[in-house]
Amino acid sequence: MDNKVTFFGTNEIKHLKIAGLFTSSKSRGQNFLIDANIPKKIAEHSGINSSNIAFEVGAGLGALTAELSGLAAHVVSVELDRRLVPILRDMFADTSNVSIAEGDILKVDIEKILREFLPQNIEQSDIHVCANLPYNITTPAISTLVESNLFKSLTLMVQKEVAERLVARPGTSDYGAFSVFSQYHTIPEMLFDVSPECFYPRPGVTSSVLRMAIRENKLLSGDKEKFFFRVVRAAFSQRRKTLVNALYSVFGSTYSKESISAAVCKLGLGEKVRGEMLGIDEWLQLCNYLLMILDNV
Repeated sequence: MDNKVTFFGTNEIKHLKIAGLFTSSKSRGQNFLIDANIPKKIAEHSGINSSNIAFEVGAGLGALTAELSGLAAHVVSVELDRRLVPILRDMFADTSNVSIAEGDILKVDIEKILREFLPQNIEQSDIHVCANLPYNITTPAISTLVESNLFKSLTLMVQKEVAERLVARPGTSDYGAFSVFSQYHTIPEMLFDVSPECFYPRPGVTSSVLRMAIRENKLLSGDKEKFFFRVVRAAFSQRRKTLVNALYSVFGSTYSKESISAAVCKLGLGEKVRGEMLGIDEWLQLCNYLLMILDNV
């Protein structure tokens, strides 16, 4: 695969600015990698190979895109900034396995983009996300990508504090509803940190790269899954309350406090336990107990 794309370091980015072709946008969370080793390392840790499709969100100035083009059968990259799209398309004009799509990942039809930009002969290949996510859309972007049910894995560079939430264990201060969401849908693994000095402009936070392998089999489906996340959100909406009290404040019209307490006690954690102490298996058990109560009413 042809991968002869110039890497944009600090000097090249400054030249673009001087020429009036581009300036970074704080409102779009744009911080560009200027250490060539980092995009190479991210791509390698993604596990993407020549039988896979790489899906990138926020190509920026193409550093990660170029690395992925040397590994994947095809790269589809979605870039919001319309100033960058023509630059990227020019950069990859001679790289046959790269497609640059313009759009907002929170609004576009991802499946439609894949159908439009993928060669027909590789449409059935496994698709993996690999991206340096813009800081300002990290959480909704992850939710959108995971819930699309189109991908086998996500390898992402995000703010370190977000990565720590995604992999957090029960009983820790970082553990919350988004941790449960992450670990319900995926098996997340922290890979490595990236210093602010590796970006231009320099962000005020450290970044981390993590890989989220999508669970092959859904733990729940349909209404049961919706109920599961209603319970989780209710528990974490009032973290200082016990799990029983937090759930009763939301589900009081459906369950008596005694029935909620009985369901929680079946977990063997005691009625004073808070939601932050429950792991995925315990959340699943709790939801099953609560649904059984309704079935017996």
